[in-house]
Amino acid sequence: MQVSDSSIRILAGLLEARTGQQLTMSRRWRIETALSSLLRERSIATLDELITILVMGKEPSLSQRVVEALLNNETYFFRDRTPFDQLGRAALPALAELRRDSKRLRIWSAGCSTGQELYSIAMLFAEDPVLWHGWSIDLMGSDVSETAVNRAREGLYTQFEAQRGLAVTQMIRWFTEGEDGWRVAESLRRNVRFQVHNILEAPPHPGEFDIILCRNVLLYLSGDKKRAAFDRLASALAPDGWLMLGAGETVIGQTEKLVSDRDRRGLYRLAGNGLEDRRAARA
Repeated sequence: MQVSDSSIRILAGLLEARTGQQLTMSRRWRIETALSSLLRERSIATLDELITILVMGKEPSLSQRVVEALLNNETYFFRDRTPFDQLGRAALPALAELRRDSKRLRIWSAGCSTGQELYSIAMLFAEDPVLWHGWSIDLMGSDVSETAVNRAREGLYTQFEAQRGLAVTQMIRWFTEGEDGWRVAESLRRNVRFQVHNILEAPPHPGEFDIILCRNVLLYLSGDKKRAAFDRLASALAPDGWLMLGAGETVIGQTEKLVSDRDRRGLYRLAGNGLEDRRAARA
């Protein structure tokens, strides 16, 4: 099925207007695949016919479904294992010492997709019960896709999704197998929360997150929007907290509010001016 240049431009404009994300070349090749099931459901013969319906503006819900289909929700448990090893061995023990008086932590998975990242973090805490006994730990995930967030809340995955990134022992311990798939154990689900949110908007309540994970999300933003996203993330980070990005992402040349942590590779912290901005906002 041929996709005309004009249709691509309209789809790109719709995606950026709704989410701030660009329809990059890596996404364009999968347009037909991403929208094929929607075309069949609505008995729409071609993508150009779909675009005509969108341009007429009579079905706002259809526009949202198109946007949802174009988003990249690729994720899996403990994706790219090294970042989670960094959290478990360095960042979380350091925070346990820093917060030993309050015994309170807040962690935000921004762009959480269908929830595997946040559930992976929940497993890190659950697998070290002695260290975290008596702590109040707020684990929050957010995504611009309502469909993805609903799936994350449900915590229900196919066997293929459940086994990606997990050892057999973890599947047995943290999932219950049923006729409809593998569901995350209630002991994990009750400790996480999810909401629809765009990282270009004001950070979700309550702010002051000790760790923010925003992995492989900023890749799809233009320069100006990427800078705005970094501003939002910096404003939500605790003064001594950390931001974790995807392997192909960096703050270098993108923002002056965040810098690499020299002692913890792959983590970023507030720069001096980022702290000053926070103080000025509170004054």
